[in-house]
Amino acid sequence: MAHIPDKPFRISVFRRAHFNAAHRLHNPQWDEARNQAVFGLCNSPHFHGHNYEIEVRVTGPVDPDTGMVVDMKWLKELIRNEVESRFDHKNLNLDTEEFRARIPTAENICYVIWHLLRPHIDSELELHVRLYETPRNYVEYPAP
Repeated sequence: MAHIPDKPFRISVFRRAHFNAAHRLHNPQWDEARNQAVFGLCNSPHFHGHNYEIEVRVTGPVDPDTGMVVDMKWLKELIRNEVESRFDHKNLNLDTEEFRARIPTAENICYVIWHLLRPHIDSELELHVRLYETPRNYVEYPAP
């Protein structure tokens, strides 16, 4: 049997969640022709929606008293309270403060989610958010 050293180590834990939301990619500083040329179908004045999937990664040392980096139930509740309840079944452009003056691209949504979660996670722990807009399109913050 191999000897496993009993020393501090860092590890990453992951939690996945999802929310459904509508949005429109539109820059009010531009005319309709430029918005259409840049954003195409995503510029529809009637909005469109996605089934967003998020993956939250927290990396840090394992607490010797609990054997955990963070309590996964706590992380699940944090994501539910700060992200899912805020964005699920909402029109991001019209129903949320975070996107009243920010275009709700996948990049911006991911960035906002990171900033909503960061204040609640111990500063010695690393936080990484991956947002899937579709099964084939995703973004990450911070960038690897």
